[in-house]
Amino acid sequence: MDKPLKTPPPYPIASVDHALRAATMLQMEGGATVAQLAERLGVARSTAHRILAMLVYRDFAVQGEDRVYRAGPVLELAAHSPSLVSRLRVAVLPHLRRVVDLLDETTNLIVRTGDTARFIAGVECRQALRVGSREGMVFPAHRTTAGLLLLADLTDEELDEVYAPERYGDRPAERPDLARLRTELRRLRRNGFAVNKERSERGLIAVGVPVRGRDGTALAGLSVSMPSVRYDPKRLQSLVATLETAAHSLEEDLADQP
Repeated sequence: MDKPLKTPPPYPIASVDHALRAATMLQMEGGATVAQLAERLGVARSTAHRILAMLVYRDFAVQGEDRVYRAGPVLELAAHSPSLVSRLRVAVLPHLRRVVDLLDETTNLIVRTGDTARFIAGVECRQALRVGSREGMVFPAHRTTAGLLLLADLTDEELDEVYAPERYGDRPAERPDLARLRTELRRLRRNGFAVNKERSERGLIAVGVPVRGRDGTALAGLSVSMPSVRYDPKRLQSLVATLETAAHSLEEDLADQP
């Protein structure tokens, strides 16, 4: 069953949210200064410093001689994650902000790991009714816009491996119908974009396009998410065009990196 649209809890604790987001940034970006973290979280530098001090105290972060904070022992596994994720996060943020400025809807970058899609970067829009940040969250790949686009890049053999029955022995209901999924993926390959109408969360609609590497392989998915009440199908073409422009710009930035 589809999940309801994620909204903050009735009594959100901002300090906890800030600490969790800070840990996620250190985990996936490799490091940040107090000033950089303050800008990302939208808080004062003094607040960012207190957050980082607590993360250091609990071994979620360490501070180097260069005054840069990095993932600590608790997150050391993630500190050794592939550098591609870090490169993507750093490179994509200006493009996400530009898309938000143009569309005023929350924008995300997602990567696929096995049968899951993970949101590695996001920028929220300014509207009161909006889709919140999904940074660090994981969803079934076949239920997300970007996840579907990345699955569409696989061969039939690779798709069979991802959704091998033995991997779902204790959760058979979570395994998608592969025949139906293949049909959908063929359509996505032809279109070059994907639309998720309340598939991952009720009340949410997302549109996405792939981000490709130099060899044409899909590295990630760039998507824009909005409440379903604000989605207008007549805007689909312009939404896709804006995302494709941002994706191509990001691809050029990645190609220029060593």
